[in-house]
Amino acid sequence: MTVAFVTGATGFTGKALVADLRKRGITTIAHVRPDSRDLAKWRESFSALGAEVDTTPWDLTAMTATLQRLQVDLAFCCVGTTRSRMKAQGEAANSYEAVDFALPKLLADASAKAGTVTRVVYLSSLGAGPKAQGAYLQWRWKAEEAVRAAGVPWTIARPSIITGQRDEERPSEAFAGTALDGVLGVLGALGAKTLRDRYKSTTDARLAGALARLALDPAAANQVVLSENLS
Repeated sequence: MTVAFVTGATGFTGKALVADLRKRGITTIAHVRPDSRDLAKWRESFSALGAEVDTTPWDLTAMTATLQRLQVDLAFCCVGTTRSRMKAQGEAANSYEAVDFALPKLLADASAKAGTVTRVVYLSSLGAGPKAQGAYLQWRWKAEEAVRAAGVPWTIARPSIITGQRDEERPSEAFAGTALDGVLGVLGALGAKTLRDRYKSTTDARLAGALARLALDPAAANQVVLSENLS
């Protein structure tokens, strides 16, 4: 029996991933922050999918014990800073370093200590790299480095713009995805198919399906998978 543990399960891609894993018949635990105001709602929502809810705090010792107790095989990290939370708590209280770097690192380190996890799948972003521009992508790159260094087989996904129905409205992102896809479609017709496929948008459902597929694929171990292979 394969057991999957999804952090960031209440987020855009995380919710779709829990649903996809359950459709595949995989035992799935959706991690929700213990201080979430919507914990009861998430318990009901994930229970309807046949998934369990875990509220382990983001603490290395506690998370390690949880992964061991649940005998987790696949650990997914879909966490990320949201605009609404940044506004509510202030940038200093919820920085890229504290969320986009520290939490993936903690999950990877806990996975290594637990001794049961056979793959850590980290949802990063296209553009992350040693010469990334901007704090967000720079911290995403540092998180990738931490995941690679933890000592557990890993898969890192770098999607382009992700579209779909979010709880948090992002009209500018939706517009950017549509506009970019239009431009890329023209470029693809002119022969720039690699560029088109690299930067085109994807939906939360397609991305979730790709993450689940990659986690189960031995050939995807210790690989960085770019946008064109995430659909």
